[in-house]
Amino acid sequence: MTGSPLFELQHVTHVFGGRERFTALKDACLRLHEGEFVVLVGPSGCGKSTLLRILTGLLPPTEGHVLYRGQPMHGVNPHVTLVFQTFALFPWMTVQQNVEIALKARGVPPVERTARATELLDRVGLDGFESAYPRELSGGMRQKVGFARAMAVEPELLCLDEPFSSLDVLSAEALRRELLELWTSGKIPTKTILMVTHNIEEAVLLADRIVIMAKAPGRVVTELPVDLPYPRRHKTTAFLALVDEVYGLLATQAPSVRGLPAAAAGEPGYIRGLPAITIHDLAGLVEHLTEIPGHRADLFRLAEELKMDTKHFLELTDATTLLGFAAIAEGDITLTPLGETFAEASILARKEIFASRLRRLPMFQWLVHLLKASERQALTWDMVHTALELEFAPEEADRQLATLVTWGRYAELLTYDDRTGVIALEAKEV
Repeated sequence: MTGSPLFELQHVTHVFGGRERFTALKDACLRLHEGEFVVLVGPSGCGKSTLLRILTGLLPPTEGHVLYRGQPMHGVNPHVTLVFQTFALFPWMTVQQNVEIALKARGVPPVERTARATELLDRVGLDGFESAYPRELSGGMRQKVGFARAMAVEPELLCLDEPFSSLDVLSAEALRRELLELWTSGKIPTKTILMVTHNIEEAVLLADRIVIMAKAPGRVVTELPVDLPYPRRHKTTAFLALVDEVYGLLATQAPSVRGLPAAAAGEPGYIRGLPAITIHDLAGLVEHLTEIPGHRADLFRLAEELKMDTKHFLELTDATTLLGFAAIAEGDITLTPLGETFAEASILARKEIFASRLRRLPMFQWLVHLLKASERQALTWDMVHTALELEFAPEEADRQLATLVTWGRYAELLTYDDRTGVIALEAKEV
């Protein structure tokens, strides 16, 4: 580690309350030092953004401690700023005014804040646009204003929550390069950067250390130092090897997803949730793997070849391994004999294979148990959704139920009437 400890999370847990209580972050430990660029990667719902908000003081932890320079932190920390993936600019203010507003909130005198804002806008390459309004700027330029505003208060820790995700590819690439130039040259008044991303290449390109998280509940599972010198080249052997390693670590974390209590399905512990993947995408991946020599592919190169974003690709490989159609090891995915059979089968035979695998999944067994326990072996969508919300956040409950119903209908194990919202077992399953 470089420098002295700046922030530390000690066994931090955060549970969102209300009717749908769920654990967003569980027993998370993380230490940030001065002079390092740390990147958090992990699947959606693993608590990355929650962790950022706890570090800034915007969200108090349910359990555990947050230390700033060795002392317990209480309330919002004035030495931390957060840049969101959306630009969050005031449309009625000019670029200059949008940057100055952060300084005004800190009580900085008008003359000083004007001078400081002008200097920062010059540093991020927006000199000449001080009087422009956000609507006149491109996405990349608007995000630069966000960076300038965040840095205006001279934070010791700069938190970035997927800052490039809403930009087009070229704008994101340019802005990453400029941020890295500002950071490595010491031209930004911050001691440490902590960034959240779904982009694995982006993480390896920028980070001194990559922290890998898993979900349900969200937790830190491992860390990976990045010892490559700046500037880093995408196509070097060392760079690609590290990207491969991160992909492999993320892919092997996917099976640990927690969902519902498993007692109803006769399983110990918890039933893992289902990845929200369509049958079309699943079949497409299996078919694609049959065309590769040895039916084995490097995860990173496969994602590039299929032109998929990391989040969707990892969910897709998760679904493929969950159903037994493929296996993942050492950063590679390999088609199983069952996967080969599925790829070569007829339309009806595929349905039968899929149905046999779906019946084995505890999540589907839970739904079947719920339906069979009802008076007519049928329940409304809202009733099942309410049951799911006891363990999942509302949006995740939506995804889980939609996936269960879609997979069940494809396998001809479930019926669903959109007019009445009733989910039922097929007659042969009853």
